[in-house]
Parts: sequence; C-alpha cells; structure tokens
Amino acid sequence: MSGVGRREFVGLLGGAAAWPLAAVAQQPERMRRVGVLMNGNERDSVYQAYVAAFVRSLQQLGWQEGQNLRIDLRWPSEIGAYAAELVGMTPDVILCSGSGSLAALLRTTSSVKAVFVLVSDPVAQGFVTNLAHPGGNVTGFSAFEPSMAGKWLDLLKQASPSLTRVAVIFNPDTSPQSKLFVPAIEASASSLAVQVVAAPVHATGEFEPLIASFSRRPNGGLIFPSDQFLTSQRGLILELVARYRLPAVYASETFARNGGLIYYGTDWQNQFRQAAIYVDRILKGANAGDLPVQQPTKFPLIVNLGTARALGIELPTSLLLSADEVIE
Repeated sequence: MSGVGRREFVGLLGGAAAWPLAAVAQQPERMRRVGVLMNGNERDSVYQAYVAAFVRSLQQLGWQEGQNLRIDLRWPSEIGAYAAELVGMTPDVILCSGSGSLAALLRTTSSVKAVFVLVSDPVAQGFVTNLAHPGGNVTGFSAFEPSMAGKWLDLLKQASPSLTRVAVIFNPDTSPQSKLFVPAIEASASSLAVQVVAAPVHATGEFEPLIASFSRRPNGGLIFPSDQFLTSQRGLILELVARYRLPAVYASETFARNGGLIYYGTDWQNQFRQAAIYVDRILKGANAGDLPVQQPTKFPLIVNLGTARALGIELPTSLLLSADEVIE
C-alpha cells in the first residue's frame, strides 16, 4: 500500500520491496491498481481487521501486492481530497467503505469503477437507481434497510418492558444514513408506546451531557445506529452508558463484545471479504453497473447477559433463545 496507513498492514501485504525482482519480472500481466477509501480510524483495530479481511480475500483470488496488484489505501481525515487523489491515480477500481466515502467519490467521478460496503439503502441515498441493475460505475454490498431500525427498538423494548423513551444517537456527518433510520424507529414507536428523540452529536464532548441529561428521567433507553464515529468512540460510549445505567442496543458487534447490552446488525467484516470477489470480477473485465447490489441475509443478535445483570435487568427467555450468542 502506498500513502496513509501502510505501516499498519505492511506485514500482511508484504510491500513491493519484499518480492524478489526476478519474481516480479516473471509476471506476464500488467500491474493492476485498487484504491481503498476507508471510513474509520486508521488506528482502530476494528477497521484494520476490515482491510485485512479484504486483502486476504484478494490474495485467495490470486492477487498479490507487488506482483500483480498495487493497493492505495486512504483513511477519512480528508475524505474529499483523498477521493480526488485516488481518482487521479487512475485505479482499475476503488473500494469505498461507508456512505460518506461513496458520496465523496461520486462527487469526484462518474467513470472510475467502484465497489461499496457498509452503505445502508443505496437506492434511498441516491447512489444507485436499482439494486438488481445498478448501472453507472458503482455496485456493492448494502448494509441495512431503514425498516430494520424498527427491530432495534423492538429488541430494546423486549429487554426493558418499562421503556417509554429512547434516544437515537448518531453523528450526521459520519452517518448520513441515520436520517433514514429515525423515521423507521418512529414508525415502530407508536405501537410500543415509546417516545423517540433524535440526538445528533458532532464531537466527543457532546456524549456525556446528552446521556446524563437523558438519564435524569426514568424508563429511558438508547439506540446507536451504524456510524464509524460511534465505533471509534465505543470505549467512552460504553463507559457512559454503564455509568448512567441505561439499556442500549448497538448496530456494531464490537459494542456487545465489550460490554454493550444488545447487538443486532450484520457481519461487516464479511462485506469486505465479499467485496474482494466483486473487485476481482471487475479487474477481470466485468462492468460494475452490471453486478447486482447484494443485500445481507443474516442479521446476528448478540445479548450480553453480564451487562443485563449489572443493569438489574432480567432478560426474557424468549429474547435469550432468539439470540445467536449470549455473552455471560
């Protein structure tokens, strides 16, 4: 990988210098170029694992950096500038992670082929016109449909039947798709007798005042949709949620594995593995617009029983039986 983020992955990718010159010379095919526009913190182990999964899948498909492939990786500190930079490198295809990255890329080019991951409802967000035949220069792997957000509220109500208020916390700058989730949660709220409050945050310092204020009235709960900013701040979020003793549901698995009450989402890392298959097909001549946008078919549910006990919540047997995993 060239540019930002190479140090973290040089061991996995084995940079070009690691390959004997004779081995490179033996390759009859031209070097192909793949750009990667990420949406998470470069030093975050979660996002490092995503990139590693993508690279391993490419390797399994016969693509080795330094032999027949060059990977240019950029992280989101200057996402618009990096999108333009990657386009200027004339890559064969770009992997885009997240709605913000994809939006920046599409503002920059309508011709460079791209595969996206971690993008909720790409039709509603205007990235493609049709899932089966996306057309244009992009295709990829959809994350959530907005209707799924109602399930987050339903699970929270099952866990805490006395729930009457819920705050949906997200950063609109890093999670533009959350504007689709809030109406879906509100649509489910009336039948569950729950009041929904959209609670946007833009900086780390806004979490505690918001959560502390919300906790002052009883029967409250929190929903944290998919958002790379939230994921990067998961340690702080989990600490605050525990301190103010609020039940919460999360769209990222790492929260439940580190003390969050409920996770319900999809396998984000698997999207990167699958994306490598589409990138491989494009490198071999396929048009991105002819490849259908894939939607997740499995939505794992993880419940943290230890956290429930700490909150004084007795989870119903039906919820525990429906979970794919119960963390003790």
